[in-house]
Amino acid sequence: MSPSRRRQCIDRVRQTLGVSERRACRTLGQHRSTQRKVPRGRPDEDRLTADIIELATQYGRYVYRPETALLNQAGWHVNHKRVERIWRREGLKVPPKQKKRSRLWLNDGSCIRLRPERSNHVWSYDFVQDRTHDGRPYRILVILDEFTREALMISVAGKLNSIDVLDALIDLFILRGPPEYIRSDNGPEFVATSVRDWITAVGAKTAYIEPGSPWENGYVESFNARLRDELLNGEIFYSVREARIVINQWRVHYNTVRPHSALGYRPPAPESIIPIDQRPVMH
Repeated sequence: MSPSRRRQCIDRVRQTLGVSERRACRTLGQHRSTQRKVPRGRPDEDRLTADIIELATQYGRYVYRPETALLNQAGWHVNHKRVERIWRREGLKVPPKQKKRSRLWLNDGSCIRLRPERSNHVWSYDFVQDRTHDGRPYRILVILDEFTREALMISVAGKLNSIDVLDALIDLFILRGPPEYIRSDNGPEFVATSVRDWITAVGAKTAYIEPGSPWENGYVESFNARLRDELLNGEIFYSVREARIVINQWRVHYNTVRPHSALGYRPPAPESIIPIDQRPVMH
């Protein structure tokens, strides 16, 4: 039991039983000097607390482990236990835990058994639907590298069809080269003959999931959930143009700043970071 916890217990015993401090300390085995000692925090406690509260305000869905990674990226040298202590002391809310699900393994050779082994090995893409403030629908095309978890492209428009999918792939293939596999569901934009023929022509292979089995495309489905939870559910867009700008700003943040638990709480494509104590002094 920590000293602070012992002090609380002794105070409670004294109030309940009406005994002296000396007797309460003797009963619980704590020296009276410890009972009277006022705890002193670390010199940087207030500054760290302010940074933690600022991160919790800015990224409301992050808990203390991702915040610890962000703090260390900013130049702090702090472990998650200290951040958790401050997090709970300040009464910051932790999102409820999700119910655990067992991983599904299929025996029919389904593409769920295709695991990414390196960068550019397996890409996946999918659509996300949303609406502007006045009810106009728009679509979001997400293309993801499953190994690095990097969001390679997010295309936003009122309507997106197979031609738009093909244009997005062409731009990425020119920039990064073709992957070995591209995983997707069986939507008409992905199974279109023009898309399949072009993917085959450049030397890549398609990996379609079983119909009605979105969990087989788990990497991009997880990304879509983060996109909706951290951005779409908390933003009001008055136009598709505004949505396109803000969503792509979030994509840059996701790739370069946001800690990813599967990557050891590092972002997929981090920028260079100079610790606070190594930065040059500005005159």
